[in-house]
Amino acid sequence: MTSVLVLVVMIVPYFVSIATEVMALVPSDLKEAAYSLGATRYETIRHVILPYSKAGIIAGIILSFGRAMGETMAVTMLIGNSNYIPTDLFGPANTMASVIANEFQESTGITFSFLVLIGLVLLCITFLVNILGNAILKKTGIVREREVSCL
Repeated sequence: MTSVLVLVVMIVPYFVSIATEVMALVPSDLKEAAYSLGATRYETIRHVILPYSKAGIIAGIILSFGRAMGETMAVTMLIGNSNYIPTDLFGPANTMASVIANEFQESTGITFSFLVLIGLVLLCITFLVNILGNAILKKTGIVREREVSCL
């Protein structure tokens, strides 16, 4: 639970920053048109700003998730480094990244092979998150095909 709270504190400002930047890009003509038709501030946010910036917000969530996956050392210091399945929410545990960080130096033989396999699984998860983010950006048309390949 402590690791989750620390990750939330580290990631939420990143996501909020991206979300506010995306919402600030909504053309003022659209907002003014909604106000001129009698929409309240809440209705303008709900029916104009959020649909227009939905793809950017989703991309921000995916980027934040990717950043949270990369915060190995912060989680390693807090998680408790226990190789048992936790029985409660506050019990010590291990993540795949913290296992690699803690045991890679003194690993040999089969242990080394399993640590490399864990790293490969993490690489595949990161790759899938990037593919998902690129697919969302392509689908919404916010980013052109050539720009997405650079992400």
